[in-house]
Amino acid sequence: MISKSLEEYLKTMYILKQKNGNIRVTDIAEKMNCSKASVNKAINNLKDNGLVNYETYGAIEMTAKGIDLAQKIIESYDIVFVFLKDVLGMETEKAEEEAENMKTSMSDETINKLAKYVHQVLGLRNLNCNYDVNQEKCRQCIKRKENKNE
Repeated sequence: MISKSLEEYLKTMYILKQKNGNIRVTDIAEKMNCSKASVNKAINNLKDNGLVNYETYGAIEMTAKGIDLAQKIIESYDIVFVFLKDVLGMETEKAEEEAENMKTSMSDETINKLAKYVHQVLGLRNLNCNYDVNQEKCRQCIKRKENKNE
């Protein structure tokens, strides 16, 4: 189990990898508005947890375990965001901000229950994905539902 701040670093690395094809300390520091020293410390902690491979001044690579955890973190954020935006009707920008704040304090159990509620309200219960934050299912179900409606 890693801290919430390390989760944010891992999520940022995953997003940068998807967007840029690589992960650089400078890009992480810029995106997270922090110092390179803070990024290096976080990377070393993530490395100690088996989530990234990194040698000083070398390439930063996420391990399979790191990728899985980053996807779980993003999935959890998505569930909270969908709830705030589509169920409660919040403006997108405010829902994004609130989802980021709320996600960091929610347990997996709460995320799972929230996901099941969101599924019911949005009419996704017939997809039977039996959502679990530790599985990559919810976003796929929403996309399948959208594709069926097109």
